[in-house]
Amino acid sequence: MLPKTRQLFGTDGIRGVAGEFPLTPGCTYLIGRALGHDLTGRRPLARVVIGQDTRESSAWIADRIAHGLASAGVEVQSAGVITTPGIAFLARSRKYNAGVVISASHNPWTDNGIKIFSGDGFKLPDAEELAIEREIFSLVRDSKLCLEETNAVAPTLPGETGLRRAYTDWLVKNVHTDLNSLKVLIDCANGAATAEAPEVFAACGIQATFLNDKPNGRNINDGCGALYPQNVAAAVARSNSSFDMGITFDGDADRVLFSDEHGRVVNGDGILLLAARDMKSRNILPGSTVVGTTMSNMGLEIALRRFGIQMLRANVGDKYVLEEMLKSGAILGGEQSGHMIFRDGEATTGDGLLTALRVMEIMIRSGQSLSQLVSDLKTLPQIIQNVRVREKVPFGEIPGIQRAIDSAEQELNGNGRVVVRYSGTEPLARVMIEAESEEKMNALSQRIAAAIRESLGVEANA
Repeated sequence: MLPKTRQLFGTDGIRGVAGEFPLTPGCTYLIGRALGHDLTGRRPLARVVIGQDTRESSAWIADRIAHGLASAGVEVQSAGVITTPGIAFLARSRKYNAGVVISASHNPWTDNGIKIFSGDGFKLPDAEELAIEREIFSLVRDSKLCLEETNAVAPTLPGETGLRRAYTDWLVKNVHTDLNSLKVLIDCANGAATAEAPEVFAACGIQATFLNDKPNGRNINDGCGALYPQNVAAAVARSNSSFDMGITFDGDADRVLFSDEHGRVVNGDGILLLAARDMKSRNILPGSTVVGTTMSNMGLEIALRRFGIQMLRANVGDKYVLEEMLKSGAILGGEQSGHMIFRDGEATTGDGLLTALRVMEIMIRSGQSLSQLVSDLKTLPQIIQNVRVREKVPFGEIPGIQRAIDSAEQELNGNGRVVVRYSGTEPLARVMIEAESEEKMNALSQRIAAAIRESLGVEANA
């Protein structure tokens, strides 16, 4: 029986532990073959560009995907280590039929993932992912085929530096402001940004100092990068005003967080605010509208409203932010986590390097520091509590959990928000509470988390 809903694809592609289903050598080969069948069914002479982050497993997974694609008659070219938005750019600008990225983004080095972009540079729609999944499950049932491809895993796929250079050249050409007065501290998370950030920042004349830029296959996101923005913020604070700002990427550099010159973290809400105001002041913000997510703080909505800018909310995931942008005609959207999408140019997905350059341009153009640009953003106290779960059952189907959620909403009575959802990439339930007081925020989040843990937690009886 083939699945009716996606089981392998989450909000950001297929993700799991490298070497375990579905990221075994044999299954990744079959994933490549299934994608190849999907592509050649539409165009016989299909071409795909593939890239990877710095994880120990990324090279052999890319190799297996490429072999699977080739077995279906697809021509494959490799960009080697490159950021996720770099592959999206190449897929569109070089007229490939698809782009594939081997990365698990912010996850630890033991995990990995497969992200797929269509030839226009956008992530695949859910319906196409489901069709590819069905093909994968059909191929997996052929045990002989699976066994044939589980042996050699040593990578053989070379990377073409010219492809990566095409992306970095495009980033530099997007900068129209002199940035050479800025001194910046940059955390590359020992990830894909290490292959491009130094070249891009040097070409723009930025005085950049780099941290965590020596990947060894296992140190990606290890106590560094966008998961730990406080680290680069603390380093900026210790520098005694040596830096104008700090920048920190995640493992595949599709998102970015910042530190202001005083060592205070600035998340995606702050960046969305300063970018929206800048674009409106230049009359390039259609409909005075931006797109955030269900997790965007109410304080951002209030600050935007003061400048006549409305914020639409999409589901969490830059894929869904982009869908809402295309639907509404907005050209700016983003998430707290640092996924920012600028559609006033050629970008089709969140791009940490592009976002960093945009923020620096706004600083120079306005003559204001990063702290000044976000000084009026007053956020409501917010907490996000993660609960590890053994399965993802709709919360409405579990009375105890639904009662806890309803009770919290009644108690807030419109003076805060409750958002409870499953992670699209990990076995986690995320409980987000915004309230006027930290005491109420903590109490309500703990109450809902306890109800989830009791019914679905990994320690609960099945």
